[in-house]
Amino acid sequence: MGIIGRITSDIKLMLQRPPRQQFAAICHRRKKKTGELEVLLITSRDTGRWVIPKGWHMPGKQPYAIAEREAFEEAGIKGKATVEPIGFYTYMKKMRGGHKVPTRVQVHALEVKGAVKEFPEKGVRRLEWVSCDEAASRVDEPELKMLFGDFAKMSQSAAPVAKKAAQTA
Repeated sequence: MGIIGRITSDIKLMLQRPPRQQFAAICHRRKKKTGELEVLLITSRDTGRWVIPKGWHMPGKQPYAIAEREAFEEAGIKGKATVEPIGFYTYMKKMRGGHKVPTRVQVHALEVKGAVKEFPEKGVRRLEWVSCDEAASRVDEPELKMLFGDFAKMSQSAAPVAKKAAQTA
């Protein structure tokens, strides 16, 4: 590579921005009759792709609180998110004007405590409760597919512990 090529490469690296950061929730619940794990998928506003609730940083809010707020605004979900993330995934976020930017999403598990009928983005998105396997088959992002698989395994190993704790309480 010549001097011009090296300079061009260096300039591109200097001007390249780090990935944008979003915070998301895998909203989950158990079916009352069977105890089967379900997760929530919603459609994106622009393309109709299946996604999970997520949003940008909000000054003064912790990441898990942002995940809780996005779950409420986008799907009417009330619940508690884990303080620590359960994983991350990346995707190319389409911005206004059509350009795409690399975006890193920090994902928190959110245990659903309830849902409201009226919420800010009602009518803008579709919502569906599905198994982790079904969720993984519907989303486009490979790392999010893997997160659903990991979450299903994590939930299976935690379920007997939670059930036993409830029985001894």
